[in-house]
Amino acid sequence: MQLTDLGLDQRLNRAIDHLGFSEATAIQAQAIPVAMSGRDLLASSKTGSGKTLAYLLPALQRCLKTKALSKRDPRVVILAPTRELAKQVFAQLRLFLSPSGLKGTLILGGENFNDQAKALAKDPHFVVATPGRIADHLQKRHLYLNGLELLILDEADRMLDLGFAEQLKQIHQAADHRRRQTLMFSATLEHSEMQQYTQSFLREPERVAIGSAQQSHGDIEQSLLLADHLDHKMALLDRYLGDTKVKQAMIFTATRDDTNNLANHLQKKGLKAVALSGELNQSARNRIMDEFARGQHQYLVTTDLASRGLDITNVSHVINFDMPKHAEEYVHRIGRTGRAGSKGVALSLIGPKDWNSYLAVKDFVALPKAFITFEGLTGKFKGLKPKKVVNAQVWSKSTKAPATKAAQSKPRRARDKSFSTAIDVGDTPLLRKKPKPASELIEDDNEPQDN
Repeated sequence: MQLTDLGLDQRLNRAIDHLGFSEATAIQAQAIPVAMSGRDLLASSKTGSGKTLAYLLPALQRCLKTKALSKRDPRVVILAPTRELAKQVFAQLRLFLSPSGLKGTLILGGENFNDQAKALAKDPHFVVATPGRIADHLQKRHLYLNGLELLILDEADRMLDLGFAEQLKQIHQAADHRRRQTLMFSATLEHSEMQQYTQSFLREPERVAIGSAQQSHGDIEQSLLLADHLDHKMALLDRYLGDTKVKQAMIFTATRDDTNNLANHLQKKGLKAVALSGELNQSARNRIMDEFARGQHQYLVTTDLASRGLDITNVSHVINFDMPKHAEEYVHRIGRTGRAGSKGVALSLIGPKDWNSYLAVKDFVALPKAFITFEGLTGKFKGLKPKKVVNAQVWSKSTKAPATKAAQSKPRRARDKSFSTAIDVGDTPLLRKKPKPASELIEDDNEPQDN
């Protein structure tokens, strides 16, 4: 199906042709008609499937074809979990705004609050934002959502993981009216809190699921390498990068310090590498991502900060230098490559500290059954054996556990509890002894005394 066959406004069709978008992806073909019908939508699909356009096009269509509920309130609010994803969504939105005559603004944490207040005062039709900062503007009354027509949540599960539950409730309550439509998109919807939020945010939603997070990505070739320790990982990475033709690669690490250390290591090898982590301010993060997108850096070393939403077509390889803590993040990491029909490669280095994470990922998504090896760099680590449970038994509260051998060999002595039962230590004051009776004192006086 072609995107132009979905009954969109001609201004949107011209923009689609101009931008080179032609055939609708599976999520676009199923989600766009539902969204255009006015129904709430709960949609999921793998990364790189085109879900951003699946909600932008219906939102633009609504603004072009229907009358606004309010002249001052924004008509569409799009929430994203990270600044990087929000920025990328807004960049794609801007491609359609100028030919449509609609206005939009980007509201991110870490940027000038007063400038954002001025932008909101210009009554934009679209607001793309992170939940924390939009909640701040609601509290300061720089923004009202009484006339909001469409609320879109991209990567809703990630927003909950990042602790935005309270801000999402505030935004929902500020725009809680019967004429609001809500679209919830994500790569995964298997989340402990997701059910609760779908029930409160959505009204009888239509569900659209294209594949699932657990399905392996057919366009990505996955490989696994065992490593003994950090130095072994470094040697394996150097060998791999030396033997592999890499257009651009994203290398994921566990901590911020690791990103800097690894980027410095690659730079000393003469490679164009840069580190990205949450400790950088927003302008620095924007600059690094823009430079990487333009091809100025061949390697981007990052934490899970960049695991979602970033659409950079030249990323040919993803390397998990450290395995992710959460299994679903593995799907998002490797989803940075193999996008829009392109082929990609994902390599994971697994050491003793990564083993439990590897097992969790293995239970979550299909992984290769065998580990690859490099000649001359085969390590000793072959995995961790599961811990043995000794004398594992299920006991009820009334069941007494069996005595140990040491306890069985010695006879048990009954404890003398007379003191503890007679006196509450710390509560009862110590009293002097009772004085002797007068008769006893007289007898004492009659006793002979030494001269």
